[in-house]
Amino acid sequence: MELKLTRPICFFDLETTGTQVAKDRIVEIAILKIYPNGNQESRRWLVNPEQIIPAEVIAVHGITNEQVANEPTFKELAPQIQQMLKGSDLGGYNSNRFDIPLLAEEMLRAGYDFEMKNTVSVDVQSIFHKMEKRTLGAAYQFYCDKNLEDAHSAEADTLATYEVLKAQLDRYPELENDMKKLAEFSTQRKSIDFAGFILENEDGKPIFSFGKYKGVEVSQVLEKEPGYFGWMLNADFPLYTKKVLTQIKLQNFNS
Repeated sequence: MELKLTRPICFFDLETTGTQVAKDRIVEIAILKIYPNGNQESRRWLVNPEQIIPAEVIAVHGITNEQVANEPTFKELAPQIQQMLKGSDLGGYNSNRFDIPLLAEEMLRAGYDFEMKNTVSVDVQSIFHKMEKRTLGAAYQFYCDKNLEDAHSAEADTLATYEVLKAQLDRYPELENDMKKLAEFSTQRKSIDFAGFILENEDGKPIFSFGKYKGVEVSQVLEKEPGYFGWMLNADFPLYTKKVLTQIKLQNFNS
């Protein structure tokens, strides 16, 4: 089943130096852009992460320090990546929990704003786990009856993710072929800051998900203990989390 699109959707996948959103960097990014008329555009970049790729990570994705040594940095590639993503929804495999948060960090570090306010994100892994609970390779075999060659290659994983989503729509008639509905279905929790430090409670209010103020509204904490804001800004939280926290503080100040 082909996707019903009202605007483009970019399926993307990252290979990185590790799994820590605030510290690790992208070493490869592949984007497959699908337009409402069915046209496709695909790009892939190797990226110099400006830090060492650990041996245990190289063993997973096969990208070595020597391979990326002379490649552009993410800051140099950011204008091209932003242009390709502009005006598009996002799709990926475990993208809501990892790829989008890490991409947001890289864009902010490069001096480019990253905002999801008018963008929906479809996490194919979340749909798969809710329906079948397996991995990408198993998903590809299960839905598409194909073996996933070159697993952990960003380009191969991106194409497989796109094909799996189309096959999911064929298999599950209860899934509506609408990117906003699929985004809602594939969202596991209402996280405001991607990394999950600031969530949305049942009343739609931002709350902290960690520490001594877990479950408490952010606005209440900032009013009760103003120093908590400064502590978070200076601590090792993701840049996007700090951006969201600052936005909440400004909203409270203006109101």
